[in-house]
Amino acid sequence: MAELREVCQPNAKMQSRNGEHWAGRLYMRRISLRATRQLVRTRVTPDALTWSMVVCGIASGFALLIPNLAGALLAALLFQLFLFFDCVDGEVARWKGQNSAAGIYLDRLGAYLADAALMVGAGIRAAHGSSALWVSAGLTAALGIVLLKASTDLVDVARARRGLPVADDEAARPRSAGIASARRLASAFKIHRITNGIEASIVLLAAAVIDTIINGQGATHVAVLAIAVITWVMVIAHLTSILSSSRLR
Repeated sequence: MAELREVCQPNAKMQSRNGEHWAGRLYMRRISLRATRQLVRTRVTPDALTWSMVVCGIASGFALLIPNLAGALLAALLFQLFLFFDCVDGEVARWKGQNSAAGIYLDRLGAYLADAALMVGAGIRAAHGSSALWVSAGLTAALGIVLLKASTDLVDVARARRGLPVADDEAARPRSAGIASARRLASAFKIHRITNGIEASIVLLAAAVIDTIINGQGATHVAVLAIAVITWVMVIAHLTSILSSSRLR
């Protein structure tokens, strides 16, 4: 296991500020490494595991169409499976030496689709028996989440087209002291995490529990609206942070 961990979970990735989800560090990497130990003995490919990740992520959005608490619970569980496959596909790829551009592309595409599908499903769920405007709220959140992810990925695209190396964590620091302070404040409250599908699925599950207790949909409405608003605030803040840092220089 020590040898497997050294190859499959390198410190450079695990300690990177943006390289690892907190849930991966907290518990999922412990689970995934044990699964990887068995998977590397089989013919399963990293791409097959990545496709499994994509399916689980998209299915979480459809799960929210199931009414009451069951749908929200299933969506949250599917997103935990999404995280699991997101861990094991990379671990198997590193152990077998099967890293590929196609695999990276599919992994990123899966993250886009999963998070967007969850919010589309959340909007439709919120609109059930209520105003169809909640579908628009879900779509708005989904669009913002995709734009938020794209703005990060486009930094690598822009640097590659200019022949520059991948930006390190130091380059992400804003040059403006005011923006740097605002970023530290936002980071302290971790409010940006709600734009991630894993956290959003947990928030929607908590809302479903409250709705079950009060026999209504008020909590789900608040959750969808909050995620949409926070997402677009983060879109503006993230674009400002990128343009005020050295990532594009």
